[in-house]
Amino acid sequence: MNATILWVIAVILVIVGIVQLLQGQLIFGIVLIVLGCLVGPGGVSVFRTRR
Repeated sequence: MNATILWVIAVILVIVGIVQLLQGQLIFGIVLIVLGCLVGPGGVSVFRTRR
């Protein structure tokens, strides 16, 4: 996948996770932030294949 698309998805996940934290849903917010870090091209992308 394109790195830009992964970056945008990661940013959206982190923003939604922060909003969920502010609304009091701690576990769901933390899960979204962790998923955003995993999906982001700078993180450990779960979509990258090992070569």
